[in-house]
Amino acid sequence: MKQLTKAEEDIMQILWDLAEANVASIIEQLPEPKPAYNTVSTIVRILESKDFVDYRKEGRGHVYYPKVKKTEYSSQSLNKLMDGYFQGSFKSMVSFFMKKNDISIQEMEVIMKEINSEKTEK
Repeated sequence: MKQLTKAEEDIMQILWDLAEANVASIIEQLPEPKPAYNTVSTIVRILESKDFVDYRKEGRGHVYYPKVKKTEYSSQSLNKLMDGYFQGSFKSMVSFFMKKNDISIQEMEVIMKEINSEKTEK
């Protein structure tokens, strides 16, 4: 799976939230200052060429929708982060974020309980 630029990822976040949208609807969701219509349209076409987005024709325009699930992309991005900065070690990555975000042992225990309960539910 290809990596997205910050602008592409911003558009994908909107499409994941909305499930489908035309360019005008995407622009509405973006913060001020709003980018030009052509800019967003170009980014959406790039996402289409990267096989992240597809569309259906509606009237004279297109309605875009994600082809890649957010969880798929998140998992791939997390693995890339872990491989690139933590030599593939999940333990090193968690340790880094615990120290950086000053997570207490109690908070970590709560996180571990949540992870374990999700595992048992599957």
